Amino acid sequence: MHQDWTTQNVVVTGAASGLGRAICDRFALLKARVYGVDLHEHPLADIQRTLARNFLPIVCDVGLWAPVRQMFSGFGPVDVLINCAGVTGHTNMKSHETEPADVEQVLRVNFFGSYHTSKAVLPGMIERGYGRVLHIASIAGKEGNAGMLAYSASKAAVIGMTKVQGKEVAGTGVTVNALAPAVIQTPMVEALPAEQVTYMTSKIPMGRCGTLEELVAMVEFIVSPACSFTTGFTFDLTGGRATY
Repeated sequence: MHQDWTTQNVVVTGAASGLGRAICDRFALLKARVYGVDLHEHPLADIQRTLARNFLPIVCDVGLWAPVRQMFSGFGPVDVLINCAGVTGHTNMKSHETEPADVEQVLRVNFFGSYHTSKAVLPGMIERGYGRVLHIASIAGKEGNAGMLAYSASKAAVIGMTKVQGKEVAGTGVTVNALAPAVIQTPMVEALPAEQVTYMTSKIPMGRCGTLEELVAMVEFIVSPACSFTTGFTFDLTGGRATY
């Protein structure tokens, strides 16, 4: 099914690097109007020079409600929201060794960031009778990764929110879904301790990391009009690790 993306306004958080950057590249190539949201201004400017008029950079801390609300009041209807903004926090440590402030910060970005942005766009989507929201979760949110309390708990919260929101918008023309990757080769993963990455990769039956190309292809389908009978669902991208 051919999809004309030229009429679509696509908002991507965490746009400056990793998953978000790759997703921005894809939708700009498809000639959608892409709004790339991130805390880091300079990488966004670099992306804009590459993607030109199909990309509009926006500097915003999605972990805070006030700037998110202000951001979305500043431009037109949102057809697609893809929440990629995420941090791992300190890893490779037992839960009782974690610092409360670090756990809180991870939850603020990973869960509250997705909550704030979806809260901002869903009323307009429901009113217009169309919209696609995709939260990037993680296999860690389904199974829990030892040594990653904050990250695993935040992504579990994202999956729970997806189930709630997806049911609430069912039948309105809007869908809310999540995507739970295993290890995808990104700068965030490369920054983790080697033993943490080895631990995560060892659980993947395919024995390798996923690629950005594989992730972006799945994202494109999930947020397309063709994916119209799935909501509240967490799609798998784990090389066989999760079969539920």
